[in-house]
Formats: sequence, C-alpha cells, structure tokens
Amino acid sequence: MSAITRDEVAHLARLSRLALNEDELDHLAAQLDEIISAVAKVQEAAEGDIPPSSHALPLTNVYRPDEVRPGLTPEQALAGAPAVEDQRFRVPQILGEEE
Repeated sequence: MSAITRDEVAHLARLSRLALNEDELDHLAAQLDEIISAVAKVQEAAEGDIPPSSHALPLTNVYRPDEVRPGLTPEQALAGAPAVEDQRFRVPQILGEEE
C-alpha cells in the first residue's frame, strides 16, 4: 500500500477547514500512514471464511427473572407531591386553552 503523502494531508486539512502548519502536516502524514498500514493488516487477516464478530469472546445477556413485587399505592406515590388533584399530580398549565 502506498504511503500517504504530505500533499494529501494538506488537501484533507483544506477540505476539513483545518489550518495546519508545516510541522503538523509532516507529523500527521506519518501518523495517518501508520493508521492506514494497520487497517491494511487487519483487512488481510480478516480474509477467508472467518465470520464477522463484534466481540472477541461470546457474550450472553444475563437477565434476572421477572418477579411481581408490590408497588406503591396511589396514596404513597402522591404523598410527597406539592399538589394533588383527582388522585393525580397537579402541575402548572403550560398550554393555552385554545386546544
């Protein structure tokens, strides 16, 4: 695979609207070349009959069994409310009456 050039990095920087100085262009060109080489190695290793996977180890979700548990009564749920109306939380109106 060909190395990424400094001119290609400068072109990408212009497209990205990044202002890079000469040292940054040289530094990024070397880093991007290493990244591209690493991706190429991974692509070589992934060829063949190897199925794609999202994790190196098989994962299983562990769920607890659903169990019915007692919940709050309406009175308990509304006990800490600043205002209650018809067994519901009373909140300030935010919409107009025109609806």
